[in-house]
Amino acid sequence: MSIIKNLILILFSFIIINHVNAEEVKKILKNKDWETYVIKNDSSKICFAQSIPVLQAPKTNTREARLFVTFRPNEKISDEISITSGYEYNKKNSIMARSGKYKYKFDIAQENFAWMADNKKEKKMIKTMKKGSRIMVTGYNQKGSQTIDHYSLLGFTKAYNSAKKSCS
Repeated sequence: MSIIKNLILILFSFIIINHVNAEEVKKILKNKDWETYVIKNDSSKICFAQSIPVLQAPKTNTREARLFVTFRPNEKISDEISITSGYEYNKKNSIMARSGKYKYKFDIAQENFAWMADNKKEKKMIKTMKKGSRIMVTGYNQKGSQTIDHYSLLGFTKAYNSAKKSCS
């Protein structure tokens, strides 16, 4: 599982810094605050919905944060939620997502990315995201400083459905 997480970490790092060839990455949908992408190569296909924060705290520290829901059919992975807050997470503090009364913990943190270990929790979070209007992700950098990224959920359901359909 760790190798898969490392590979997706490397892949998303390339996407964020725009080093992936345009032929390999195709934007499928832009709906309100969410987008859907498909990445194809000779042997695999990855589909994901993503969004950037509408608000970040502290405001003085702009970061390349993203929230993803990914599908990788060749690896039989679906509904994988991952997050990057634009810095390397520390191991002492939990990374949490909150929407309304619901809280979700990201169990796995490697460098700039975090994931949930339990696909059932991911599916619950997706249901929450479909119903909600905003989700907030709290993380901590290497110095222990807290950041909070607010993501709009406007357009999430359509982007999620598009990513799921593109990889089915």
